[in-house]
Amino acid sequence: MLNNKGRPTQPTTQSEPDVSIDTFTGNKGLELESPLIFEQGVPGRVGVDMADPEPVKSRLGGLERKGPIGLPDLSEPQVLRHFVRLSRQNYAIDAGFYPLGSCTMKHNPRINEKVARLAGLGDLHPMQPTSTVQGALELIDSLAHWLKTITGMPAVAMSPAAGAHGELCGVMAIRAAHEAKGESRTRILVPESAHGTNPATAALCGYKVDSVPARKDGRMDLDAFAEKLGPDVAGVMLTNPNTCGLFETDVKKIADMVHEVGGYFYCDGANLNAILGRVRPGDLGVDAMHINLHKTFSTPHGGGGPGAGPVVLSDALAPFAPIPFVTHGENGFDLVEQKSGAAAQSFGRMKGYHGQMGMFIRALAYMQSHGADGLRQIAEDAVLNANYIRVGLQDKLNSPFSGICMHEALFDDSTLKGTGVTTLDLAKAMIDEGYHPMTMYFPLVVHGAMLIEPTESESRQTLDQFIGAMRHLLDKATAGETEYFLSAPLFAPRRRLDETGAARNPVLRWVSPEATDNEDASLSAAS
Repeated sequence: MLNNKGRPTQPTTQSEPDVSIDTFTGNKGLELESPLIFEQGVPGRVGVDMADPEPVKSRLGGLERKGPIGLPDLSEPQVLRHFVRLSRQNYAIDAGFYPLGSCTMKHNPRINEKVARLAGLGDLHPMQPTSTVQGALELIDSLAHWLKTITGMPAVAMSPAAGAHGELCGVMAIRAAHEAKGESRTRILVPESAHGTNPATAALCGYKVDSVPARKDGRMDLDAFAEKLGPDVAGVMLTNPNTCGLFETDVKKIADMVHEVGGYFYCDGANLNAILGRVRPGDLGVDAMHINLHKTFSTPHGGGGPGAGPVVLSDALAPFAPIPFVTHGENGFDLVEQKSGAAAQSFGRMKGYHGQMGMFIRALAYMQSHGADGLRQIAEDAVLNANYIRVGLQDKLNSPFSGICMHEALFDDSTLKGTGVTTLDLAKAMIDEGYHPMTMYFPLVVHGAMLIEPTESESRQTLDQFIGAMRHLLDKATAGETEYFLSAPLFAPRRRLDETGAARNPVLRWVSPEATDNEDASLSAAS
């Protein structure tokens, strides 16, 4: 089985670390083992009866499959139990506190889900005539109005599918703006503490990424930034609050400086939750900023989607926004889908249709249920909770940057020095305490970084328990109980795996036990 790779999977008792707890079934209590779906198949077993299709003339031109498809034969209860068991092993914000830093994993109100499934919204088709979806277009227009009001920006592109897609939109708009002026600029400045998608996006758009170091206080070095500015700089990509959980106090000056050389200011909006209703990015000189609806406005986050990353734009970049976008026409709402008229300077289309409609519905429901005052309180409570954790752990963990943090508390591993316990070991032990580990080793500017973001969703009782668990683990580490951490997790469905071996020699496909060196049974199974 793929999931038995690495160290032994059976847990051991803490009092007798060498004594395995074994069961006949491999189950542990009501934590049930489940073989791989391919290993459960029994020839002839079915979950549904279907009539044989009528014969048709093949149009595959000799590309017909030569062997069986390789899928397992399963009953309906088998399939149901298999995926339910897998889902029970997946940690989620609905199960407990999720302190993952820099990702704003917060509660998703159930009303969001209810409205997204309303008849007339949940069954929309993107190719319906605009006359039949006036309500949906009005909803997109209303959400766009909220986003522009919240950020203080005059325009917004709704179609980008997520944060990195939004970054791509913003940088492509910047490139189009320079090209419209007949300029060919080559560099984009990116702070060292930036999200990894920032330099990746700039490089994808053909720019050379020029990294800007941080000062000792964790903020971008303004002198180094000034030295790097020049006529070949297309813009700067800055996260504010930054990934160290700090507000860039020189942000307005940074905007003015890049504008003076004819560049544009792209702001990474991943951390908007910290300043929601308190600061309008447009007032800081921002030209483009993506907004992760699936973070700030609570739509489901994680597992690869779904997401939405609308991009707010300044007057200077608005003409280059991607199509399509909603307009107010003579007969109601309409969609501009061609590069002509109001969209003549658009850099083009980024997505097949009009954006993530389900995410738009959820986000607007969240905004309207909270109201302007509620959105402001979100930021205030998120910052309060992060500082509550910072203060609660400040005598046990070192904060690399002094003072009040914003939405997330950042610690380093200096207090673990000499214990034999690493950041990774501490994170593995957190699993046994019932916590998904915080973000580790990021941002890269801090050695052994531990980035903790509680968000506004968590109660004081939850935070107190988390702080108590962390203090307990740190006391064990400094008391010399190194072996405990090296063995953790003890009580998870799987013990600690050989992560290095898994990364260097990944097993990505199931291979039938009957397969030989000359057979590619895994290919037929994957098909």
